[in-house]
Amino acid sequence: MKKHKSIFFLLMILTVFIFISCEDEKNEDLTNTVNKNGAVETSVTVAHLDSLYDVLITKHAVWYKGTQFKNVEYRDTVPALGKEKTVVEDKDGNEKNVEAKKEYEIFITVK
Repeated sequence: MKKHKSIFFLLMILTVFIFISCEDEKNEDLTNTVNKNGAVETSVTVAHLDSLYDVLITKHAVWYKGTQFKNVEYRDTVPALGKEKTVVEDKDGNEKNVEAKKEYEIFITVK
């Protein structure tokens, strides 16, 4: 269950970075859907393996003429970043100091 929470947290951070990086001017390169006639759809996640290592998971879906032609997945073991002290809040608004695993920041360059 912790694995799912950390993946969700990482995806939320990635989403925030994407929205922050968007400019107010119209950018014709941005899209809400994948062009399934010819595209590569990519997702990147980091899963905690143990206290020493994380797993970087990169998935590619290749779309060709309206069908998913191929799925490619890479898994790389990378060093864990350790733990950090942070404040969390439960659904009742109570705050508590806890130690949580540090998350990798993901930056993607597309050419």
